[in-house]
Amino acid sequence: MVATKAWKSIISLLILLGVMGYQSAHSAGLVKVMALFSGKAMIEIDGKRRLLREGEESPEGVRLVSSNARGAVLEINGRREDYALGASYGGRFAQPDVREVRIARNNQGAYITVGSINGRTTDMLVDTGATSVAMSEVEARRLGIPYRIEGTRSGVHTASGFANAHAVTLRQVRVGDIELANVEAVVIEGDSPRQVLLGMSFLEAVEMDVQGTVLVLRSKY
Repeated sequence: MVATKAWKSIISLLILLGVMGYQSAHSAGLVKVMALFSGKAMIEIDGKRRLLREGEESPEGVRLVSSNARGAVLEINGRREDYALGASYGGRFAQPDVREVRIARNNQGAYITVGSINGRTTDMLVDTGATSVAMSEVEARRLGIPYRIEGTRSGVHTASGFANAHAVTLRQVRVGDIELANVEAVVIEGDSPRQVLLGMSFLEAVEMDVQGTVLVLRSKY
């Protein structure tokens, strides 16, 4: 009887170790988006690069849901998230206290990334010279922002001179894993700027650090 109980204990321990080993083998750590293409993406997982096509899952359990030049949607442990080019995500996918986004400088010396406003994806240009997040009314309409109804008429000084605008409050602005609520913004009449300007109403809430050709944004939650 004692021997039987001992064997049962050993078997239970082996099963537990097997489950833990399986979970470890299918639990990725640091994930970084290296390159984006239409229908596929290059993902670095724990230092190993994987070229995934839409619907394909890596040995570490990272599945590419969709991908284009603007960003990728990855599914990890049943959770889907938008991921920008060059951004790093780690910590076994637990939400860290300090969230970090890395944005590579392009050939024109600008830092352009993919983010979202009120849940809708858009291209963003980091602009420390802009006092707030700014966008054209063309982009505001595409994003579904009711700036004429909820906004306050104002004006802004641009490179082309004075322009009419509407001051609004954005419910959500997200870049990588950094998300802020109730962000001040302006909607400028016309079709300029071409990209959303990620101005100081967002940037003042994060830490900024330039590392070579990469701009690092960090936010504490």
